[in-house]
Amino acid sequence: MATSNVKRTLGNLNEESFVSLLTKIIGESKFLQNNPPELIPEEDRVVKHVLDCLLPYSTTTGAGPLVVNHVTYFPGRGNLIVEYPGTEPGKILSFVGMHMDVVTANPNDWDFDPFSLSIDGDKLRGRGTTDCLGHIVLVTELMRRLAETKPKLKSTVVAVFIANEENSAITGVGVDALVKDGLLDKLKGGPLFWIDTADKQPCIGTGGMIPWKLHVTGKLFHSGLAHKAINPLELGMEALEEIQLRFYKDFPPHPKEQVYGFATPSTMKPTQWSYPGGGINQIPGECTIAGDVRLIILSGLTPFYK
Repeated sequence: MATSNVKRTLGNLNEESFVSLLTKIIGESKFLQNNPPELIPEEDRVVKHVLDCLLPYSTTTGAGPLVVNHVTYFPGRGNLIVEYPGTEPGKILSFVGMHMDVVTANPNDWDFDPFSLSIDGDKLRGRGTTDCLGHIVLVTELMRRLAETKPKLKSTVVAVFIANEENSAITGVGVDALVKDGLLDKLKGGPLFWIDTADKQPCIGTGGMIPWKLHVTGKLFHSGLAHKAINPLELGMEALEEIQLRFYKDFPPHPKEQVYGFATPSTMKPTQWSYPGGGINQIPGECTIAGDVRLIILSGLTPFYK
């Protein structure tokens, strides 16, 4: 079916249905925060709402064409693969990366409740509206509309809703486990769109994320006799400064970043600092600095590829 015919068949986005589903899912966002060990998301809360929308159009109930596969590696933390079958074997198009977890939100830092959907003019507000619960609702509406209108497409359309994207402290839960089990192998046969960007516009380029950790060992002693201690906090700061200087020398901004609209160049920075605890008058014996690298990947132009 021609693209123009598909657009006419599917029609415009049903705003009432979109907002209704988004309201339900944003309402779960308090339980979707990903920052272990304190906060471990329960992605199946989102899966339930998506299934409520799509199962009536699935082969599971016998009432529609959608093939639904709920894949779980940890209790309450499922992934969801939904397929709309095409007419030609081997032809496939996929939407992957719509993740069902969110970063943390402190309600005291917000002007409105982050864990419920609110509407301010043409703005939809709440934790996850752009990263990435809004994407989940959009793709769910697309799959539902495909199942309702049943256009004859050559390519099978696959949507992969994933768990555990926002934090890598726990592995074997989300897309990494799906890949390991070969559940995404067939997606290699056609174009794959990664649907996850912290904004509302299409994303034509992205930056890779690499977590890092620096553990520093010093010598514990009373701060009044600092000459008998080795201060790991100071050591860590000195080491990190040198590491960052080398990083920005090796990965400077590239002119092509402006062409593709990157708001920031590659970065390496600390985001967390921890130590075993103790009094203000005590130099600790160790500390850990952790952070991430955001590496802009321009194939053939980024030093990473060399």
